[in-house]
Amino acid sequence: VPMNSTSESLLIRLKADDNSDAWSQFVELYTPLIFYWARKNGLNQPDAADLAQDVLTIVFQKLPTWQYNPEKSFRGWLRTITLNRHRELFRRKTIKTTNASDNGIAEIVDPRSAESTWDANYGKELVASAMKMMQSDFAPETWEALQRLVLHGDSAAQIARESGVSAWTIYSAKNRLMTRLRSRLGGLLD
Repeated sequence: VPMNSTSESLLIRLKADDNSDAWSQFVELYTPLIFYWARKNGLNQPDAADLAQDVLTIVFQKLPTWQYNPEKSFRGWLRTITLNRHRELFRRKTIKTTNASDNGIAEIVDPRSAESTWDANYGKELVASAMKMMQSDFAPETWEALQRLVLHGDSAAQIARESGVSAWTIYSAKNRLMTRLRSRLGGLLD
């Protein structure tokens, strides 16, 4: 699923006082991305999780003075915070790395590489996470069919043959799911 720019409405809601729903959505959407960047740069899972929490804390502290500019990339700003925090922690040698390389760090800095990484890897994770929250809205057989269709790219005809769920039901459920995903992800889906 291709991703586009960060939702302007989410960023505006984040700056509003006491908008815990927006913060929850932000954390849900961006923690896996920060974690992915940290792992890509050689951090083990616990250290990557710690780095993600540090970055979210920094964003929380800086957001009141941060000004939204549609000409600039929010993810670029987030990526810069992540990289700077990683470097700071690495300099202090408080975290261990596993195969960190200058090439990996260059990739996190290069917006073209980061955007293609975002598109190729993070989009599926984001959709899978959002889908998980909607699982109870669908019958179990339909849910399994949707996962195969949306996340694994299986054809509706093949899924219908193998599962007994009609192709029409699968397409109808996909339409409902995509409508809910677009609403839930606040403009992050094309």
